Amino acid sequence: MLAETNINIDAIVDAVLKEMKEQFILMEASGRHVHLSREDINTLFGYNYKLTPVKDLSQPGQFACEERVTIKGPKNAIHNVVVLGPERSKSQVEVSLTDALTLGIKVPVRLSGDIKETPGIKITNPNNGVTIEIKEGLIVAKRHIHITPEDAKRFCVSNGDSVKVKVFGERPVIFEDVDIRVDKNFSTAMHIDYDEANACGLRKDSKGLIIVDK
Repeated sequence: MLAETNINIDAIVDAVLKEMKEQFILMEASGRHVHLSREDINTLFGYNYKLTPVKDLSQPGQFACEERVTIKGPKNAIHNVVVLGPERSKSQVEVSLTDALTLGIKVPVRLSGDIKETPGIKITNPNNGVTIEIKEGLIVAKRHIHITPEDAKRFCVSNGDSVKVKVFGERPVIFEDVDIRVDKNFSTAMHIDYDEANACGLRKDSKGLIIVDK
């Protein structure tokens, strides 16, 4: 009887651990970067210029480019900022709050694409000296989770939900107000910026545990 009880307990523990493991998601840190519109690519690099992919990113169809630019605010400039592809309908620059202090600009925290009434910034191609100034589009990216419809169902979340995520490691942190973004073209992963990554001691193998308040 005792042996049978131990077997049942082991089975329950295994089931619980498996269920917990399935609630963990990939954590990724996103550094400062620039998305460019076709019009702005033409101005900075030349008419009909094609961006040069050098590295695929975790989200399908997204890639880091060989091209680098300088962004300049009232106080300082930040050099060697990577351009991400593919091109977008409107240019957008994503920085951390620490970067915003360096630039000397008060930058709002927004989800990518939500750029209405955000600050503008100067963008320069260091190879030819050409500079543009976008009138809006400078943001600090709000922490969020890209998630497939299948994983959204498994995690019991829907597009637009807000959840908490606990990150384990040397500096455990619970991130609140994490937006859920569901799309069939996504790969499931949580994105935070480098300020947040440093705060939780993020490593390449770090995972996050979704906490749904329902």
